[in-house]
Amino acid sequence: MSRGATTAGRLAGYRPGLRVREQGTVISVGDGIAWVDGLPSAGMDDVLRFEDGSRGLVFELTEGRLGAILLEETDRLEAGTRAMPLRGGLAIGAGDALLGRVVDPLGRPLDGDPPPQTRARRPLEAPSPPITARAFVDRPLYTGTRIIDTLVPVGRGQRQLLIGDEGTGRSAIAMDAVINQRDQGVLCVYCLIGQKRSTTLSTVETLRQNGALAHTVVLVAEAVSLPGMKYLAPFAACALAEEWMYRGHDTLVVYDDLSTHARAYRELSLLLRRPPGREAYPGDIFYLHARLLERSTALAPSEGGGSMTTLPVVETQQGEIAAYIPTNLISITDGQVYLDRDLFAGGFRPAIDVARSVSRIGGQAQHPAVRAAAAHLRLDYLQFLEMEVFTRFGARLEASMERRLERGRLLRELLKQDRLAPVPVVFDLAWMIAYQAGLLDDLGPEQAAARLNDLLLHVGASGLTLDSPRDAWLEALRGWLGGGP
Repeated sequence: MSRGATTAGRLAGYRPGLRVREQGTVISVGDGIAWVDGLPSAGMDDVLRFEDGSRGLVFELTEGRLGAILLEETDRLEAGTRAMPLRGGLAIGAGDALLGRVVDPLGRPLDGDPPPQTRARRPLEAPSPPITARAFVDRPLYTGTRIIDTLVPVGRGQRQLLIGDEGTGRSAIAMDAVINQRDQGVLCVYCLIGQKRSTTLSTVETLRQNGALAHTVVLVAEAVSLPGMKYLAPFAACALAEEWMYRGHDTLVVYDDLSTHARAYRELSLLLRRPPGREAYPGDIFYLHARLLERSTALAPSEGGGSMTTLPVVETQQGEIAAYIPTNLISITDGQVYLDRDLFAGGFRPAIDVARSVSRIGGQAQHPAVRAAAAHLRLDYLQFLEMEVFTRFGARLEASMERRLERGRLLRELLKQDRLAPVPVVFDLAWMIAYQAGLLDDLGPEQAAARLNDLLLHVGASGLTLDSPRDAWLEALRGWLGGGP
C-alpha cells in the first residue's frame, strides 16, 4: 500500500472530538521553587512541564495554587510562563548499563559519555517491601575495615549508620566498603549529596584507580545543584539499587551524606511556607528518612532473594551525637559506627569508637568461625580502655594487670588500618586466632602491627579458608612465626 493511500485511510477514519488539557500559569519563581495557579487536578509528586523547557515536581498543595520544586530551570522561566501537568511521578532508568557511570538524580550522564541505554525504569518514590516479602539478615557483608568486620559486623540487608564529625574518615570507610565488593558479587551505588565538584572528581577517580568503578554507579547532586535535585538524590540512588535487588542481586548503597539531604529538605519546606519545628526542620523530617531507609532489606527467596545494604552517612557537630538529625537516624537504622575526633587526632585510624558503636544484627550474620574468634574481643578491648584510664594516676599495678594492659596495647595496634586498604575477612580470622592464642605477645605491639602485611601474604599462600579447622590455622600461624608458644 502506498504512502498516499495510507494517509487517505487515516483521514477517512478521522473524527473531530473535544480534547481537554489543563494549563496553569506561573505566579512566581525563585530559589528553586515555582508557585503555579490554575491546575486544580494536579496531585502530589506529579511532574510539571513549563513552556520554556523547565520541569518541576508538585511538592505543596494549597487552596488556589500549588508549589513545585524545580528539577530543570532555564533563564526564560518567569511569572506568566504556562505550565502543563504530566501525570505520574518521577522515574529513573535503571540496569546494568549504568555500572561504571556517573549520573544525576534524573539519570542524565555527568561523565561526558552518551546517555546509558537502560531497559527498565524505576519510580523514585516506592513503598518498602512488606514484612511477608522480607527474610532474616543472615549473610555477612564484608566492608574490608578490620574493626567493623570483627567488632561491629554488617549483614546483607542491614542499615548501618556512619556517624561522626567532619574530617574523621566517614567517607573513607564507605569508600573502603565499596572497593571491598570487587570480588563479592555486590553491586554498589555511591550517592554524593551536595558535595563539591572536587570531592566528586576525587571519589570517582579513587574508585576507578582501585578497580571499583566497574561494579558501581556514582549518583551526584552537586553543591551548586537545585535544592530539589539534592532532595531527590538518595531516592534515585535507592531506585537504582532496587532494580538489582528485585532481580536477585545483592547491593550496597552509600548516602553521603544525609545531613546535607536534611538541610536541603528544610530549605525547600521553608520556601514552601511549611510550619517549622525543632531546629526549623519540618515535622515530617523523621518520615522523610524512614521511608527512604525502610526500602533497604533482605528479600525472601520467593521474592528473588536479593538484598540492599545501606550505609547512610551523617555529620555531628563537636561530637554531639544527641542532635536532632543524628538521633533520628540512629533510631531508624540497625546500628551505628561512631567516629571520634579525639581518636583521629591521637593517630588511631580508622577513628572508630568501639564503645559507642554497635550492630544490632550483624553478629547473627557473621561466619561461625569469625563470630567465635571475635566473641570476647570487644569486651577485652573495652576493659583495656577502662584500665588504661587508671594508669594515668601513676598507681602501681600487679603483674597480671600489667600483662593485660600490654595485650590491650597490642590489640589496639592490630586494629589500626590505613585508608583505602581493605583486607579480606580470612585475614581478620588469622590475626584474631593468633592474638587469642598468644602467638603475637612476644613480638610487642609495634613489631606485631608491622608484620601484619607479611601475615596477609602468608594467609593468601596457605590456602586456608573460613571453614578450615582451628588447629590447621594454629599450625600455619606457628609456621609463619617460625615456631611459637
